[in-house]
Amino acid sequence: MRTARIVEDGAAYYHMVSRVVDRRRVFDDREKELFRKTMRAVEGFSGTQILTWTALENHFHILIYVPERQDVTDDELIRRLLFLYDKTVVGNLGASLATLRASGQDEAAELFKKQYTCRMYSLAEFGKTLKQRVSFSYNRRHLRKGTLWEERFKSVLVDGSPGTLMRMAAYIDLNAVRAGIVKDPKDYRFSGYGEAMGGSKQARTGLGEALGEPGEWRAVSGRYRQLLYVSGEASGVRADGQPVRAGFDIKTVESVVALKGKLPLSQILRCRVRYFTDGAILGSRAFVEDAFLRHRAHFSAKRDVGAKPMKGGDWGDLFTARQLRVDVVGFPAPA
Repeated sequence: MRTARIVEDGAAYYHMVSRVVDRRRVFDDREKELFRKTMRAVEGFSGTQILTWTALENHFHILIYVPERQDVTDDELIRRLLFLYDKTVVGNLGASLATLRASGQDEAAELFKKQYTCRMYSLAEFGKTLKQRVSFSYNRRHLRKGTLWEERFKSVLVDGSPGTLMRMAAYIDLNAVRAGIVKDPKDYRFSGYGEAMGGSKQARTGLGEALGEPGEWRAVSGRYRQLLYVSGEASGVRADGQPVRAGFDIKTVESVVALKGKLPLSQILRCRVRYFTDGAILGSRAFVEDAFLRHRAHFSAKRDVGAKPMKGGDWGDLFTARQLRVDVVGFPAPA
C-alpha cells in the first residue's frame, strides 16, 4: 500500500523525486536538456517556483515552492497557456473565451477557464503534467509505448526557513558529485546550480530564494559554493602529494558511518541521505511538530510525537517526521 502524500492546503515548499521505470539510464544530455525545457514550461504555466533541481540518467529531483491558489485573469491565463501550447491553439482558446465573455456567459467562461486553472498552484498537478509531457515526448521520439516512470513521484514537505531550504538545495545540487559525474557541482549544467553558474536569471532567483537572499546573486553564489564545495572537499595537491585543503574521501565516510559516528553537515550532504526523499516532513522541531498535527491522519494513532531526530550526521536543528531505520546514509561514488 502506497503512503499518502503530505500536502499543505496553502503555500509550501516540497522536495520531489521520480525515477525512470526499472531505473533504466535513458536520459542522455539531449534528453536532460529537453527535460529542463519542459520543467521550466510547466513551472511557468503552473505559477510555481523551482528553487533548484537536477536531472540524472534515471531520475530527477526538484525543490519547488507552491504558492496559495490565486485568481487568474483571462489575460494571465492566455499568457500561461503559451508555456505549454502553440500560438494557434492558444489563439483559438482565447477566441472561445472572448466569445463567451462578449455574449455575457460569464459562468460558462469561468467553467472554461477552470479546466486549465485547476492544474495551477498544485504539487500533484505540477508533477503529473511534467511527467506526462516528458513521457509523451520521449515515447514519440523513440517509437516507444508504455510508462516511462517507475511510480508516482515522492515528495517531502520542507520547512521554508532559509537554513533548511539551503541544505535541501545543496543536497539536490550535489547529486552529480555523489554519482561521480563531476568533481565540482558547477560543472554539471543539468542542475539549478549549474544553470545559475551558466547565467540563468531564473535559476539564480531560485537559489536566492533558498538562501533567503533574493536578488543578491553575488552574495548567494559565494555562500552557496562554500556549502557545496569548499567546506568539506579536499582541494589542490602540494609537492608532497598531500591536499592543500584537507577533506574527506569515501573510506572516511564509510568508517564514520560504520562506527555510528556523526558526519559534519558539509560531508553528509555529499552522501545519499534517505531523510531527504523519504522523511515525509523535514525542518525544525517546531515545523515538523506543527505539520505532524495538521496531517495527523498520515501517521499511527499510537504516535504522540511528530519530530524525530535524524541519524548519521550533525544535523543541527533539522528533524524529520519519519525515523528511518535502514540505509539512512549511503556512500558517495568513489572519486
